[in-house]
Amino acid sequence: MSSTFHNARGAIRRAPRRLLHLAAIGCVSLFAVGSSSAFAQGGLEYRIGPEDVLHISVWKEEDLDRKVLVRPDGGISFPLAGDLQVSGRTPLEIQDEIRSRLQRFVPDAEVTVAVEEISGYTVFVLGEVNEPGQFTLGRYVDVLQALTLAGGVTPYAGERDIRVLRRQDGKEVTYSFDYRDIKRGRDLEQNIILQSGDVVVVP
Repeated sequence: MSSTFHNARGAIRRAPRRLLHLAAIGCVSLFAVGSSSAFAQGGLEYRIGPEDVLHISVWKEEDLDRKVLVRPDGGISFPLAGDLQVSGRTPLEIQDEIRSRLQRFVPDAEVTVAVEEISGYTVFVLGEVNEPGQFTLGRYVDVLQALTLAGGVTPYAGERDIRVLRRQDGKEVTYSFDYRDIKRGRDLEQNIILQSGDVVVVP
């Protein structure tokens, strides 16, 4: 009877430790899942940019497994696939094109394209902010988040007249952003996701 009682007490003492251990494992798992999705926000796929490093591999083909730096012109070179433009495209799109180009050399090639290092997603915040500058990030940000990264606006900022400048199809497009409305919970759709190269100007 005494031994059964002591065993029960030991089990009770150990139970919290087991629960803590399981909780710790759960936290680590959640952290890993969160880290794997850090390159996208709002359901957007990451689009490759200049100076990103890609890991391209073809299953069972050791000579076709290498890391490739995206050139400033947005292109890369890969054995048998030749030269191809990758800037502004998703890893899946590049994967499909390389597979198509390799078809006559490696039938039914299993191609994998992964972003090893992100350097191409860069936004700029200028004007009446506390820390203006260039920000190279590993995840997508919206206008409000970019302003936060720049230390917030100064007391002299024209909060109603903030602009986002974007180069699109060879032309410059301007988006308006009214910071006062956003703070009041109005017209939230103007808080757009920024693209690489966007410039946020705070007058």
